[in-house]
Amino acid sequence: MAIIVKTQNPSGLLSKIKKAINDKSIDTWSYDSDGDFTHKPEQWKNKAWLRPKVYSNELRFGILGQKDTELTKYLYGVYHGRFIEMLLNHFDSDFNQVQATAVKTEPDYF
Repeated sequence: MAIIVKTQNPSGLLSKIKKAINDKSIDTWSYDSDGDFTHKPEQWKNKAWLRPKVYSNELRFGILGQKDTELTKYLYGVYHGRFIEMLLNHFDSDFNQVQATAVKTEPDYF
C-alpha cells in the first residue's frame, strides 16, 4: 500500500514537496518533525501519515496508520489518491511514473 514515484532525483523531489508546503503553495498537506505527511482537511488530518523513503531512482511513501486503529481501504484510498493528485498537479515534470500498490509494500508500517 505504498506510493512509488519513479524519478531521477528522489531527494530533490522530496525537498521540493516540503518547500511547496512551507511556501503555502500546497495547503492541503503538512509534514511533522519526523518528515511524515498528513492530509490537512479536518476530516482526514492525522488519520494516517505517509512516510517518505529515498531509494535509487525512486521516492516511496509508506503509509502509517493510527496506533490501535485499523487502517481501512477507504482511508488508504483517500490518502494515496489525494497525494498522487497533488504530485501530478505540482510536480509532473519531476517524475515519469507514480503508482500505488494494493498490498503492503516497503516502507509501509501498519
